Amino acid sequence: MQPIIDRNPSTGEVLAEIPGATLSEIQGAVATARQAQGGWAQLSPADRAQKLQGMVASLEKREGKIARAITQEMGKTFAAATGEVKGYTGGVSAQVEEVCKAMQPDDFSTDKMQTQVVRAPHGVVAAITPWNFPLGMPLSILIPALGAGNSVVFKPSEHVPLTGVLIFDAIAENVPAGVITLVQGAGDVGAALVESDVDMIGFVGSRDTGKRIMSSAAGELKRLVLELGGKDPVIVFADSDLEAAAECVTGGSLRNTGQVCCSVERVFVEASVSDKFESMVLEKAKAWKHGDGFEENVNMGPLVSVEQRDKVAAQVTEAVRDGARLLLGGQTPEGPGAFYPATVLAGVDPSLRVARDETFGPVVSLSTFNGEEAEAIRLGNDTPYGLGASVWSGDVERGRRVAGALQAGQVGVNRYLAGAAGTPWVGARQSGFGFLGGIEGHRQFATPKTLSVPV
Repeated sequence: MQPIIDRNPSTGEVLAEIPGATLSEIQGAVATARQAQGGWAQLSPADRAQKLQGMVASLEKREGKIARAITQEMGKTFAAATGEVKGYTGGVSAQVEEVCKAMQPDDFSTDKMQTQVVRAPHGVVAAITPWNFPLGMPLSILIPALGAGNSVVFKPSEHVPLTGVLIFDAIAENVPAGVITLVQGAGDVGAALVESDVDMIGFVGSRDTGKRIMSSAAGELKRLVLELGGKDPVIVFADSDLEAAAECVTGGSLRNTGQVCCSVERVFVEASVSDKFESMVLEKAKAWKHGDGFEENVNMGPLVSVEQRDKVAAQVTEAVRDGARLLLGGQTPEGPGAFYPATVLAGVDPSLRVARDETFGPVVSLSTFNGEEAEAIRLGNDTPYGLGASVWSGDVERGRRVAGALQAGQVGVNRYLAGAAGTPWVGARQSGFGFLGGIEGHRQFATPKTLSVPV
């Protein structure tokens, strides 16, 4: 399999060269996980939870190393990387408790029949995780998979292999040997892992890769949870709080250098206030400075790779060529690193590629609509994706109506996205298959089994 050349995207410096796992090593990792899974599954949900709670201390003692590795490997600012590590580590305990609750039996007994629905683990889960949130996204799969009684073969993204090792170590020291194993590699290793003797695949990444995984898993009907990409719309009516909406649009488009599955990627502003709104967004976007993630006063690091940067630049160049107005940025900086500046496009026709394909870069894409609810809904839903959306209106009931008609898993009214502790994270349409989080999301890592005994 292809080796990993782990580069710092700010400098191009090689951080590590790691051999890709061979087919024999992948099969060995799966076999080891299979052997360990039976004993792990025999523990009660509470006993598994008790062991997994040890992850908190294990992650805390590695906080600094993980944050530095994230910044070095994928470019996130050190402040943001530290926030990710502290935030997700701080949520581990509650997530483990929630998984334990999700795995408890449900009782349906009558006076003549004792009936319970219990939840049996699938077996061995392949966890294939992304680079944009190198700690948060793996934990969203690893904790419910392990808490449900599965063993796991963990393949972190080839862009963050060193971060992956730190996560693996933090978990492995709290569970029996073999319950979690690690394989490293790029897409060829991921494809081989999907085709191996695993029972379920948990994946976070692109729609195209998700489709390939689904196709590969179809032969044996392997269980799937796929959290895929998005092309999230924001709809801004003229009577909304334009200042707050502009802040949402700018931050939602540029945070993490735009490399967020639920980034704001399409903005539809009521035409009567479009000029005013463009000016607001432009002024806010000018404050977003790019640079090495360890530098002070930097809002955005580089993109994860030169290849990703060039994909973003190509979309912007095409959009301007085909009629969009470039208000800010849009020029690839000279020198080393996969940097791209905060960019604002206006007058973006919905037919352009920048309005159709996932951009995954620091681009604010502004379009207009005529102010009618039906037009706003049509434009918002004019995509095969369905991850998130946001509606801004001074008429909250109108906001609710439009939000209810948008085909997305998470919709916010006069805020970025919906979401609260205990709710699932859902990709509707082609933004996902299955979902993560919340009681029902955790339960996808197990099969419900009805047990009935006459009394």
